[in-house]
Amino acid sequence: MRRTAVVVGAAVALAVAVTGVAAVLGPAGSAPVVAPAPAAGPVDPIARTQERLRLVPGDWRAWAALAVAYVERGRVTADPTNYPRAEEAVRRSLAVRPTGNGEALVARGALANARHDFAAARRFALEATKINEYDADAFAVLADAQTQLGDAAGATAAVQRQLDLRPGLSAYARASYDLELRGRVAEATDLMRRALDAAVSPADIGFCRVQLGDLAWHAGDLDGATRQYEAGLAADPGSVALRRGKARADWAAGRRAAALDGYLDVTRRAPIPSYVLEYAELLRAAGRTAEADAQLDLAVAGHRLFTAAGGVDGLTGTALALAAGDPATALEEARAEWARRTHADVADNLAWALHHAGRDAEALRYARTAVGSGARSALYAYHLGVIELSLGRTGAAEADLATALRLNPHFSPTDAPLARTLLAGPEVTR
Repeated sequence: MRRTAVVVGAAVALAVAVTGVAAVLGPAGSAPVVAPAPAAGPVDPIARTQERLRLVPGDWRAWAALAVAYVERGRVTADPTNYPRAEEAVRRSLAVRPTGNGEALVARGALANARHDFAAARRFALEATKINEYDADAFAVLADAQTQLGDAAGATAAVQRQLDLRPGLSAYARASYDLELRGRVAEATDLMRRALDAAVSPADIGFCRVQLGDLAWHAGDLDGATRQYEAGLAADPGSVALRRGKARADWAAGRRAAALDGYLDVTRRAPIPSYVLEYAELLRAAGRTAEADAQLDLAVAGHRLFTAAGGVDGLTGTALALAAGDPATALEEARAEWARRTHADVADNLAWALHHAGRDAEALRYARTAVGSGARSALYAYHLGVIELSLGRTGAAEADLATALRLNPHFSPTDAPLARTLLAGPEVTR
């Protein structure tokens, strides 16, 4: 599914002021009204905050802001070595003000979310809301944690509270994702279009275009996705997320050389393991096996760096193990992730690991959980169809494979063609 960037705190304010946002996440058909009123964020929050702390080392709010800035830098650069720096900044904030320090708790929550310790993030966010029930940043952290833990109702409530307290791009992106996870894609898209209308800075415009492009992509609108990515790059040429979206769309449109060049650029700028795995998949599809294997090695190294910095990511661990032909390790990673959280992505991940381990009867339950979550995902439907076909449920399998291709004919450079092949014959290829 589409991922929203986690942007929390005074240090990284991607804010677009809006009004009239009551009940954005209420009954289907509600129409939020957005009135543009731009707000600009700092250019270099880390340098600016460090200068403040040189002058006033006892500013506990500034230490918390510095922590959030390091979390954001880690997200943007795909460099998790920023996370220990964030942790130290939080420690300094709490050393100055050990109690009643909601800002430090929000920073701790943002860091926990970045490390995928969503249960801890929820705990810190809830503690922060007890200190200040009007802290929009705390509800942003809480919304991200609840979403990833699979608490749909809790996530919706937290997002709505953030919208009520401080409507802006951060809140609108989360609200859009919340709607998408419930299958309300048209409303999710409308929300991001309204946010785009209010966006002013290149970074904010680019961010909105990424979200709109990803929504179009997952809905099977290749031309629409391409237009959004290209328009975003015109505003924010350095955006890695936009470059990745454009490269993915180029491959689907048959512009293979441009796609491979684009992914090479993306993975050099931000060697996020998921991006590197996507690049490896395209290289393998292009017959460049040795290069694909080298990229897998880089993805493994990136994953190890993330875990060494205190992160945990069973989804990537599963994908890496499957790519290495190790279904036992993949299943171990997938089960551990499911024990931590019950997001639909994790259910789908566990189902696919079970399938590769030859345990399709068990996999069926989790694949159905993912599809039944409400999210309109071609990949969920494809995985369910393959599992059903493995169990001899031919009719159900054909329906779900057809659904996958209807939702997005280009959902995967390898699995989409395989779905077409499976629909034409009885064989199951893993």
